[in-house]
Amino acid sequence: MKYLLIFCVIAWQLPANAQIKLRNILGRQYTQAYLQKVIIPKNDYHPYPKSPEEWSVVLLDSVKRSILQAGESLLNYKFEPISATIALDFVRSGDRERHSQISFGKRNSLMTLIFAESIEGKGRFTESILNGIWSICEESYWGVPAHISGTGLPDVENPIVDLFTAETAAVLSLADYFIGEQLDQVNKLIRQRIYTETKKRLFDPLMIHSDKYSWLSKTNPVNNWNPWIMSNWIVASLLLEKDEMRRAQMIHGSMVGLDSYLNSLGEDGGCDEGPSYWFAAGASVYDCLELLHLATKGKVDIYSEPLIQKMSAYIYKTHIDGFYFVNFADADPKLRPDGLLLSRMGQALSDKLLVQMGTWAFNTFPDVSNSISGFHRPRKIQNLLTIRNQPPNPGFYKPLKDAWINDIQVLTARAENGLYLATHGGHNAESHNHNDVGDFIVYADGEPVIIDAGRGNYTARTFSSKRYELWFTQSQYHNLPVVNGYGQLAGRTYEAKNVSSLVNTNEAVLNMDIAAAYPQEAGIQTWTRSVKLNRLKNQVEISDDYSLNQKPNSLQQIFMTVCKTDLSVNGTIKLTTTKNATYTIQYDPNQWTAASEYPSTEGMEYSSFKTKWDSKPVQRIVLNNINLSQTGKSMFVISKN
Repeated sequence: MKYLLIFCVIAWQLPANAQIKLRNILGRQYTQAYLQKVIIPKNDYHPYPKSPEEWSVVLLDSVKRSILQAGESLLNYKFEPISATIALDFVRSGDRERHSQISFGKRNSLMTLIFAESIEGKGRFTESILNGIWSICEESYWGVPAHISGTGLPDVENPIVDLFTAETAAVLSLADYFIGEQLDQVNKLIRQRIYTETKKRLFDPLMIHSDKYSWLSKTNPVNNWNPWIMSNWIVASLLLEKDEMRRAQMIHGSMVGLDSYLNSLGEDGGCDEGPSYWFAAGASVYDCLELLHLATKGKVDIYSEPLIQKMSAYIYKTHIDGFYFVNFADADPKLRPDGLLLSRMGQALSDKLLVQMGTWAFNTFPDVSNSISGFHRPRKIQNLLTIRNQPPNPGFYKPLKDAWINDIQVLTARAENGLYLATHGGHNAESHNHNDVGDFIVYADGEPVIIDAGRGNYTARTFSSKRYELWFTQSQYHNLPVVNGYGQLAGRTYEAKNVSSLVNTNEAVLNMDIAAAYPQEAGIQTWTRSVKLNRLKNQVEISDDYSLNQKPNSLQQIFMTVCKTDLSVNGTIKLTTTKNATYTIQYDPNQWTAASEYPSTEGMEYSSFKTKWDSKPVQRIVLNNINLSQTGKSMFVISKN
């Protein structure tokens, strides 16, 4: 059940002084009156197969067998109620896992049973589905306790819409669509209950009280919560609402709501939450657009918008190799991408590289696209409908050589000898922020050499005032300097300045002054950092040129790694990868001494680090300056041994 925590997130609201651009791409192009004319009426809306005969045309036999076997294993599944004690775990101990395992498990099991019954059509799964629907409708709250402002228990008179309220509404609307007629034969009150509960928990709050949700803000940037919830709102509205005027009103409301996310993006469509969250953010935007396109027979279509094109390209701009992706902020280092989603997205946007990546990903990680378990259910249904269209081999896919994403100041580059560099400037109020302005990572032949350790488990501390007490959020545990004992601070004003990039055949380099990312107590006047992939020498070069208010008491440089390390030779740090390839970090032995340590893996927040990097421990290398001066220059060179 480990996967249950992958996207268990909370809205990390960006500050009010961050900039947004009021493009309003959807709202300006499509009025509610127009939408009401072009949207397919509910009685004529038949987006997915419903009978065994219809499924047999589109579904591979192997996938059908897999779904039926999964359904059979759940025939005696117990849809366990969520007790008050379990709901209170979050406020009492900070734990989110017990609640999530029950809540998410029920919805995944119900979805599997629904598919099994729709595909087979013999009524074997109906009773279990009935129990699942009723159990979920009986819950006081469809979301997770972490999302209700620390109360633990919900206020049933004040329904709150979070990610998983919206996900639940989508599950129940799909139950109504796929086996509604069978449910009517059992008892006509079941579908009525589905609609009543969805209206009370999702439809009415979003139509009447949308102004109270920060993730629908029209003035402040929003993150993945917005498109993720909008995609579920759209599918629930399309499938459940019988009043055509209200149906069009809600779908138009979701389009205007989605504009809030599109307005939050910079001109390059960068996702400051990282690639793993892109699948809940940019990919959810596509889910919305795909649903709207299909429900209007192509009359709602913004696929050609440059912003949508750039937003989608982000995912291959941050692909390192295999399942490794650039993982700044809370993003995970390893990701098994949904190839069918990427292929459909690439085809809709006429992006050949995205199609190629999708074909590669589908053939490399086929179980991801075949799975019906997990979030983003409409996406998973579309995957089932498009499996037959995928070629049987991975085809040609070559990861992008270079990328500069200006709006989030992320540079990625690779050399012919297999070295890969990613670095960034930015600021310390990004969504799911870590204090990491000026950080960088280095991979070689698809293996991690210098890393961003990533995030630990989400608990009550993760999104609280105590967030930066966690070591993995601190700049002192990123590849950055520590000055007079001070690391960087969180906030929009803690940022990189004078940022510039240069990319050509000889080099890819990011220059920036990171002094403003540190508190005044650090005593930094300027700290110009240059992070370069030198293609001529096949090495990564980190150059720091600094000026302080006075001679420092201490000065350190941090490197994070999961390689085996050898510090025995002054001036050289030897790093050995899993495949026994060796790399070195060269430093001036007259200026620095080297030591290493292992950050804690004990406690709820840190236990995932025991397995996050294929059971290789995260190690912190600390270089201590032994020639302290008010001004100075340093260079660190990373290359193959």
